[in-house]
Formats: sequence, structure tokens, C-alpha cells
Amino acid sequence: QVQLVESGGGSVQAGGSLRLSCEASGKTFSCMAWFRQAPGKEREGVATLHSDGQTSYLDFLKGRFTISQNNAKNILYLQLNDLKPEDTAMYYCAAASLTRDICAGSYRSLFEYWGQGTQVTVSS
Repeated sequence: QVQLVESGGGSVQAGGSLRLSCEASGKTFSCMAWFRQAPGKEREGVATLHSDGQTSYLDFLKGRFTISQNNAKNILYLQLNDLKPEDTAMYYCAAASLTRDICAGSYRSLFEYWGQGTQVTVSS
């Protein structure tokens, strides 16, 4: 049984940092990703990591957010730096078996497995 369990969310002031974690069990996937959804908005892809090491980011987040994985490849991380109030959202971990090019596109409908989400709230 596949499980994705996120943790690490919380409330911070603007300019602060958080590190989100997602522990995966039950299967190994070639593509892991972080998405986020703010109230009233569509869920958007934040970052992806392919098993060959390729990463991709939502353009305007590049430089502030970093996706990575532990050596055992069962924990996915998202380091969030210089947080802004507009980063406030529920952050979700997702997994799928995708080629590197498709993975980089972070197409929400192609991800089969999702975690329950972890809330990030940034105050000004």
C-alpha cells in the first residue's frame, strides 16, 4: 500500500524558512513532486524531482525553494526560504512513474498518489 505522509508545515513570519518532508512507503517512484493550493486557487506544481536527479521549479519560486531527497530515496524534502505571505497554502507531496520530461512538466493529472498535505502560513 502506497503512503505519502507530509510534515514540517507551520506558521512563520515573512522572510522565514521551513523545511517540508514527505515520507514515502510502499513503492519507489521515478517522479516525486510538491504542489500547493491556496484558498480559492487551483493546485499548482511547485517543484519536481526525477530519479535521475533532474529538478524543475515553478519559475518565480526558483532560488527560494529547493527540492531534494535523502540517500535512501524514501523521504522527499522541500526547503522554503525567504517566505512571503503569498506562499501561504496547503502543500502536497505527489508521486508517479513518469519519464524525466513529463515529470518536469508537473502535470497534476498524471500524479497517481498524493499525501494529505501540510499547511504553510506566512504572516507579514
